[in-house]
Amino acid sequence: MIRVVLADDETLIRDAVAQLLDLEDDLDVVAVAGDGPQAVTTIERHRPDVAVLDLQMPGADGIEVAERVRETVPGCVVVIVTSHGRPGYLKKALAAGVRGFLPKSVSAAVLAGAVRQVAGGGRYVDPELAADAISAGDSPLTAREADVLELAAEGAPVDEIARRAALAPGTVRNYLSSAVAKLGVTNRHEAVRLARAQGWI
Repeated sequence: MIRVVLADDETLIRDAVAQLLDLEDDLDVVAVAGDGPQAVTTIERHRPDVAVLDLQMPGADGIEVAERVRETVPGCVVVIVTSHGRPGYLKKALAAGVRGFLPKSVSAAVLAGAVRQVAGGGRYVDPELAADAISAGDSPLTAREADVLELAAEGAPVDEIARRAALAPGTVRNYLSSAVAKLGVTNRHEAVRLARAQGWI
């Protein structure tokens, strides 16, 4: 029997997926969680074989949860399901040790198959998402440029970004200018929009 923890902040989706997976003879959903921190606690308590995580959850996203789980429950493998299948997210997820990555549009049978595959030591990445990630290429942004751009996404002024990033305002301006130039756009708002669309921030 493959023991599964399921985490999604949308109650209807979480409960429906849990019921569908429970219909499978070899899968047992032992617990569910509604946000990132709760997912970590639940996984650490139940120590399942597989955690099926929504990518975007309050408190901590699926990738952050996967990174934590890799340290605290190394026997648990992670599958991420998402309605935001952008190339950058897939690459970040794989770098975090995630073994499965698929869109929420798949059938329950495909999800169950992915859970079995990762539980058996394999990987499952949705072919269309994988193709998009390959064709998109890697992010041109450095980690620091991406961090600063993400802080700028909230519309914060340079001084506030500098304070939150523990940088000098001039350094923040340099990172923003560099990001704008690398992305081939005219301002930081367009840079944020493009970087988000690619899943780079």
